[in-house]
Amino acid sequence: MVNLMTEKNVTKALTLVAGIAGLALAGTLLKRRSRFDLEGKVVLITGGSRGLGLVLARQFADEKARVVICARDQIELDRARVDLQQQGAEVRSFPCDVTDPEAVQKMVDEIGQIDVLVNNAGIIQVGPLDTMTAEDFRRSLKTHFWGPLNTILAVLPQMRMRKAGRIVNISSVGGKVSVPHLLPYSASKFALVGLSKGLRSELRKDGILVTTVCPGLMRTGSPRNAEFKGKHREEYAWFSISDSLPFISINAERAAYQIIEATKEGRAALTISLPAKIAVLSDTLFPEFTAGLLSLVNDFVLPESSATTSSAKGKDSTSFWSPSWLTTLTDEAALKNNEV
Repeated sequence: MVNLMTEKNVTKALTLVAGIAGLALAGTLLKRRSRFDLEGKVVLITGGSRGLGLVLARQFADEKARVVICARDQIELDRARVDLQQQGAEVRSFPCDVTDPEAVQKMVDEIGQIDVLVNNAGIIQVGPLDTMTAEDFRRSLKTHFWGPLNTILAVLPQMRMRKAGRIVNISSVGGKVSVPHLLPYSASKFALVGLSKGLRSELRKDGILVTTVCPGLMRTGSPRNAEFKGKHREEYAWFSISDSLPFISINAERAAYQIIEATKEGRAALTISLPAKIAVLSDTLFPEFTAGLLSLVNDFVLPESSATTSSAKGKDSTSFWSPSWLTTLTDEAALKNNEV
């Protein structure tokens, strides 16, 4: 009887393993069948004038896609367009505030067919909760939730008509694990993750694949243009140093490559960098431990609060620690990616 039960258990285990292997193989084949050829495709990248958006534009251009970038600042857009044209890219640029649905619709109408939409536009507000106002949360939600929703609603009719399209929403590991001193940012990125995942389920039947991207820290050069509150020089120091450390942050070009591969494969989700993956896994499996660890970071590592609610850009918050040799990598990225 013991031997019989053992044989049955072995049979069940082998059946389960075979089933899992079959599902994995089917998933791989499905990915290969749905792989998207970017050559000649029109790719709209919001926030494409600098940072990750510009790096993505360069790499989409390398794939022979027809790149369209938009951002609020015309001067930055002009510099980015020249940068892309110098590498031989076919590129158009539009000044547009994605939080304005009428401006977004006008831009989409002018562009015409859009095959891939990359929602990348964002703002970063750093500081303790006591220095944040309700307006800070509203601004972050307008940019990270309403902005993507505006562009998605504008492109959906044409994508549905063609029964084809890719939508890539750049959220953040902060949209899965809420980080102290980044509460407006995290709250709005959580909202984007929820929107993006739900859209994936609803739009697949229309031939539209939605990819949710949650990167960890990336060396794009963005801290210079982030907004810092409270003890802004100390806040800028810890943020820019963390953003520059090679074992904590990831090279922007590597991150962009992974995003483009996920776009071509039509993947549901992508978390970028090992530290980000560990943070998400830890928060999923051990939420009490993760919350306790982040509390310790808040209490003993991050700067104390202050009475002021005024903000300063990173470039206006320099100190002995930043810029310094500790921020070399992110400073180099800022020069390369139009953040200066």
